[in-house]
Amino acid sequence: MNARERMLGRLRAAAPGATRGAIGADGAIDAADAADAIDALDMLDARIAAHYAGPRPDAAARIDALEAALRASRADVWRATAEEWPAQLAAKLAAHGVKRLLLDKPAAEGAALAGALPADMESLAFAGPLEAWKGELFNTIDAGFTVARSGIAATGTLILAPDAGTPRTVSLVPPLHIALVYADTLHATLHDAARAERWGDGMPSNLVLASGPSKTSDIQQTLAFGAHGPRWMWVVIVTERNKP
Repeated sequence: MNARERMLGRLRAAAPGATRGAIGADGAIDAADAADAIDALDMLDARIAAHYAGPRPDAAARIDALEAALRASRADVWRATAEEWPAQLAAKLAAHGVKRLLLDKPAAEGAALAGALPADMESLAFAGPLEAWKGELFNTIDAGFTVARSGIAATGTLILAPDAGTPRTVSLVPPLHIALVYADTLHATLHDAARAERWGDGMPSNLVLASGPSKTSDIQQTLAFGAHGPRWMWVVIVTERNKP
């Protein structure tokens, strides 16, 4: 077995009901005991699936739930079509006083937004490596724009999959994080997201789950925003995509 299979074997051997003798003193896994452990893990998966079984909310209900949960977390949320959102967002950014916006220009959404910005607002691509421009990033960038991979309606969570064009810094460092999510990517629950996106077949190396602006109450139980990340979060739910 390779390193991944050995690691998963150890985890499976620790599942409820698994044979504890599956792993020997030398770390080797007995084939028969490993099979029992895998069976136990499959039973656990079946119990979890049964817990979430039943009718799922329809598309409209998922949008309503996502918006309500995000608003409860102090995010600013609105809905727009693919044609409407760039101009709406550009106007809102101008009203907020944004002067420098971080976005992925080669991406379709980044290009659409950059084209709608007023002349006095600068759009910038992520100029990695971080060490070379972190002073500028932390001190002069007003907002970062990302496109969510999907969303979880029940918890008001956006699933971000950082890449070279939009690393996780874009959603964590600027004081304002703007996220665009397509309504047709919304899942009812985290369980639904993991199954539909087949996380079990190979988790992405990095996912960011965002459920509102950064907040903490570590100091004297006083709720404060922006201590560990963006102070504001805006979410645009795109209800209709551009037709091909």
